[in-house]
Amino acid sequence: MASGPRYFVPFRRRHEGKTDYYSRMRLLLSEKPRMVVRKTNRQIIVQLVDATLEGDLTRVAAYSNELEGYGFTGSTGNTPAAYLTGMLFAVRARNAGYEEAILDIGLTRSTPGGKVFGALKGAVDAGLEVPHGESILPGDDRIKGAHIAAYAPERAADLVANVEQAAEAIMKELK
Repeated sequence: MASGPRYFVPFRRRHEGKTDYYSRMRLLLSEKPRMVVRKTNRQIIVQLVDATLEGDLTRVAAYSNELEGYGFTGSTGNTPAAYLTGMLFAVRARNAGYEEAILDIGLTRSTPGGKVFGALKGAVDAGLEVPHGESILPGDDRIKGAHIAAYAPERAADLVANVEQAAEAIMKELK
């Protein structure tokens, strides 16, 4: 291992591949709340996080596991679930008094049309102001699950109608 006066030991979370500190600093200097989108194998998590000197505070959160309460019967880890989770998050954020946020995708690969940007599209469609480019958002057929219904019609035949019904149920929560 290198040593000496010019050797710099990287931060632990950077060394572990968990945090990009340059990107985090740019997000924190904006002084706007962050829309943090994280995906796991089974669910999508969207949170509104404020940065303070004591640490980050989560103000609003939405999980794709909660979509069952709004009538969604599909998988909770796909693009339509990400869209509906983003929409649910934006409704809760607007009800809590937040009108804008900055997207934070962490170390997730930035793939145009991906699940992370599906959550962004749901938040924007529900009225939250998040700066973005239109070219990264997934198409309407992916948002509604038409690509899944075409691939596996026996499992997801009514997914398109189900997504629309769940979206209407979520928008009724907006005060």
